[in-house]
Order: sequence, then C-alpha cells, then structure tokens
Amino acid sequence: MKNIIVAFFTLLTVGIMAWTASIGGAYHGGAHGKIIKDFGDTITNAATITTIEEKSDREKEDEALSALRDKAGNAGAFKVTQEYKSKCSSCHGVNGSGFQNGKKMMGPKLIGQSAEIIYKDLLDFKAGRKENMVMKGLLMQLTKEDLKRLSDEIGEFPARAEALKNAK
Repeated sequence: MKNIIVAFFTLLTVGIMAWTASIGGAYHGGAHGKIIKDFGDTITNAATITTIEEKSDREKEDEALSALRDKAGNAGAFKVTQEYKSKCSSCHGVNGSGFQNGKKMMGPKLIGQSAEIIYKDLLDFKAGRKENMVMKGLLMQLTKEDLKRLSDEIGEFPARAEALKNAK
C-alpha cells in the first residue's frame, strides 16, 4: 500500500513538472522574465535616463545654515567626557541645559544641580525607585563608581560654563 501511494505522488509530481515546463514555467522566465527584460532595456537606453536636478541656491544656503547651527550647538559647549556624551547628552544636551540648538530636549535641565543630588537621582533611577525606562536602561550596566563619576562631572557644569564664558 505504501509503495502504491509513493508511486502515485511521484507520478503526480513528474506530471506537474512536465506541465509547468510546457507552459514556460517559472524557471524559464514566464511573465516575470519579460518584466525584467523590459527593465533592462530602459536602463541601456540613454534617452530615458533622467538627470538629477541641482538644488536651488536657497536650498543650498538652508543646508549650510543647518550644518552651522549643528556645529554651533556643540562648539559653544564646554568639554565633557565621552561617557557623558554617549549616555546623557542626547536627552539632556551637550552642556546639561536641557536645550540644544534652541530646542527643548527630552530630558530635564541638569546644569546647576549639585553632584550629591544627581548621584542620589541616578541611584534611584537604577534601583527603580524613580520610573524612567530610558534612564534605567542606560544605567543598568553602570557601577556606583561610574554613577559617582558622572554625577561629579555634571556637578562641575556650572563652573565649566563660567570658565568658558570668562575665556571668551
């Protein structure tokens, strides 16, 4: 009985393969092959290739102005560690002001807070006593020493800002 069933399915499979091959099956191009061929013909025809239009002077000026604004947002800031830049600046700003390029950022203002308050808040976020999934995710892998180092750096922001202002 098993042999009869296997023989039936084998004959059925061979029959379907022969029928597919006789109508120009999927592997012989079929309708899809014509579409690909047409697509290839349009690429080789130089008359149909369109050129990219140049941007207007106004668009170029706007792009240059936008690039300058981005640079100015970072250039006016005081030096911070790479750890602060990678963990904190995207939400709290390069200088901890909560603003960047004149726009309010997601995180609150940090500059002006003492290192002790920042450290306590960081510990609370890490422990889950303060609810913020972004903060908890960022702080999960950091040790207490890392948190202390970050809070000390943030606590120095007012002095760094004053020194930068006096240097200008």
